[in-house]
Amino acid sequence: MLVAVAMFSVMDTTMKVLAGHFPAMQVAALRSMASLPLVFAWVGWRGAFGSALRVNWKLQVLRAGLGIMMLSLFAFGVRQLSLASAYTIFFIGPILITALSVFILKEKVETARWVAIGTGMIGVLVVLRPDGSGFLSIGGLAILAAAVMYAVSAIAARLLARTDRAEHMMLWLMLMMAIGATVLAVPGWIPVAASHLPVLCTLAVSGFFAQLAINEAFSHGEASVVAPFEYSALAWGVAIDWLLWHTLPDRYTLTGAAIIIASGLYLIRHERVHAEAEHP
Repeated sequence: MLVAVAMFSVMDTTMKVLAGHFPAMQVAALRSMASLPLVFAWVGWRGAFGSALRVNWKLQVLRAGLGIMMLSLFAFGVRQLSLASAYTIFFIGPILITALSVFILKEKVETARWVAIGTGMIGVLVVLRPDGSGFLSIGGLAILAAAVMYAVSAIAARLLARTDRAEHMMLWLMLMMAIGATVLAVPGWIPVAASHLPVLCTLAVSGFFAQLAINEAFSHGEASVVAPFEYSALAWGVAIDWLLWHTLPDRYTLTGAAIIIASGLYLIRHERVHAEAEHP
């Protein structure tokens, strides 16, 4: 998980760099297209092309649509915000997944977990500024919307995992995102210069290995043990912000991060204790 988070941080840094030169939807298209060669190679190596058409098409298309919106919103938001601020707001994603699981997966959520969910939302409000000025930041709201898209996509992925192979989920997600985002980006497309190729290669490699690493993390470790390491992204965000853009998070971002991370860790811990009580 630590490797996955580090790779995702590199990927997000390249997206922030690209967002300074291209429209947000084009960044989403470039991110998807850049990963396709590696995804095709991986699916071929796993021998999964033969059964690639036997998937749940409705959920695959839904997840791809959510992915396009998430990437474009994140690219738009991170162009205006520091990585640390963007990550802090995006940390609400896992908490939203717990809330959405009640309505979509019909899972039971106890009162204590609802309190933790509400606390996490308060943390987001702190990051967006308690005096209300933060709500004028369209970048912050874009990241928040991206986190909602991420949460819904994660629920869709849970449903897909019941019927579809992981290789097919990654293949169709990247392929449909590349096609959909490119079609939407064509009207405002800006030609890609040769100087951007190293950034695109870094984007492709980091995104691909981040996905593989996170799959390995959850395949070989308990979610309650592995998931907390996601919060190491904040350290990467702070470090990258300082090294590349010479900025540091303000007190609102740090306070909001502490609230969101605390509520997230409580939910993860509560989930583990609940599972152990059900299966001693």
